[in-house]
Amino acid sequence: MEQQNKKYTYEDFLDIIKTLRGENGCPWDKVQTHESLRPCMMEEAAELLASIRIFERTGNPENMREELGDVLLLVVMHAQIASEEGLFAMEDVVDEISRKMVRRHPHIFGTVSADTTEEVLVNWEEIKKEEKKGKDWIESPLREIPRELPALARAAKVLKKVDKHYGKADTYEHDVESLQKAVDVLKARGSAIGHEELEQIMADMFMSLSDIARIHKIPQEQILDDRIDDLIERYE
Repeated sequence: MEQQNKKYTYEDFLDIIKTLRGENGCPWDKVQTHESLRPCMMEEAAELLASIRIFERTGNPENMREELGDVLLLVVMHAQIASEEGLFAMEDVVDEISRKMVRRHPHIFGTVSADTTEEVLVNWEEIKKEEKKGKDWIESPLREIPRELPALARAAKVLKKVDKHYGKADTYEHDVESLQKAVDVLKARGSAIGHEELEQIMADMFMSLSDIARIHKIPQEQILDDRIDDLIERYE
């Protein structure tokens, strides 16, 4: 039973999750796996993003505090499952991210100089590149980008890496020209256009728009979400 006057600590929380996963724990929590929790993490991450938007609109941090807790719950659940599997424990997760932060901030914890955001990002990318050497799960620079990302966000990241590693990303002018050609085809074909052809044209248009977003550093998922909110506001 919840103790109303008790202030729970991080260690208390770890014990709570361990108890829920234990022999006499909760039937639902006990049967969860890394795989079964994947949809939960996606949902909770989205709800956390929503809570940040709500905070910006209302100034009330209550929902954001709750959603951060839900994300933390899943992190600890995954770590507890991994501990039971003999892989690693929550302490290892904390240790690894701490080491990473120290390693990637040599301008704070070391002797490297970085006085601007741009310099920090250059250092960060160079350190990341060194860290990835010899990691057998990284197939290639482009396949490293998670397929689990929303398609628009993934497209922007892939196009950015194409430009960085292969120098083959298109220019703004080429993207606009591609969009215009696609629109011309859609006009010429009319509503009788075949389904497969329409899919291909739309996919090409999405890629051209994503590349324009990459060039101008526009967060396309966010601006589309904002426009959807505008649409909802207009009708409701």
